[in-house]
Amino acid sequence: MENCIFCKIVSGEIPSDFVYEDDLMVAFNDLNPQAPTHVLFVPKKHIDSLDTASDEDFEAFGKIFKAIGEYAKKEGFSEDGYRIVNNVNKMGGQDVYHIHFHLIAGRQMQWPPG
Repeated sequence: MENCIFCKIVSGEIPSDFVYEDDLMVAFNDLNPQAPTHVLFVPKKHIDSLDTASDEDFEAFGKIFKAIGEYAKKEGFSEDGYRIVNNVNKMGGQDVYHIHFHLIAGRQMQWPPG
């Protein structure tokens, strides 16, 4: 997608320091962190949102969730806990229409979240 900021980050057009990368996804620190740890996991393939994902994409999401869990263990906050957030469309708080998963940790999470 020509104007997608996450596609530009994935392609290297916008430089970013990836904290994780594999053939399917990249992960980088959020520019507006909501917790001491706030990392975005972004598929390399452009997918607008959960509403537009294909069956193949849902298989990939499982790998993304596995990578998030492994990252949390590696960084040492898995036992304390963390939250994974995916905002969908306008009322769900989605600002960038390239699906991504927020990993937030390092503080007590509240409920309800919004």
